[in-house]
Amino acid sequence: MVRIVKKAAVRRHEIVATARQLFQVKEYEQTTMQDVMDQLGIAKGTIYHYFKSKEELLEAVVENIVEEDIVRKQLLLKETHGNALEKIRILVSADSMAVDHSEILGHLHRTGNIGMHIRQLAVTLTRQAPLYADLIRQGCEEGLFQTEHPLECAEFILSAVQFLTDMGIYPWAQPDLIRRAIAFPAIIETMLKAPQGSFQFMLG
Repeated sequence: MVRIVKKAAVRRHEIVATARQLFQVKEYEQTTMQDVMDQLGIAKGTIYHYFKSKEELLEAVVENIVEEDIVRKQLLLKETHGNALEKIRILVSADSMAVDHSEILGHLHRTGNIGMHIRQLAVTLTRQAPLYADLIRQGCEEGLFQTEHPLECAEFILSAVQFLTDMGIYPWAQPDLIRRAIAFPAIIETMLKAPQGSFQFMLG
């Protein structure tokens, strides 16, 4: 039998895609590295060449999910017409990554995985912030917003919302979550000098 040698990037992508499928169908805890090897028909040395542990493989799967989500949102924005506020509203309403991949991302909320969870949030923030920054720039051109720091505003807003509402990072009390949710629209409007009430859609 002729041995098939694949390019490193292709092989790595296959491993991540297979692991992602198994994590969703069989769940992360029940999936082993051997399961991934068996599914792909590869040797132990091959999979461990790319990933030293199942945890490292999970991290790669999470990054793959984040990247896929960003591509989906980029395509959505290209197909969306309207001003910056209308596009931001659509982008926020399209944020379903946690629900669509609850089996995998839910594992990050478990005790002992906070480091990996924070990394996932950081990766998400790094990839999402430029999308929102572009819309903030558009809003400034349209006269809806006023800021000289669109990317930094996007980073501050996303990091605040993610950190202060994520129960996987800290078991926030329900009253704290509610008061923050109520305050977020006004805080964002102040930061961007946006029309009063323009971000109230976040409460819906």
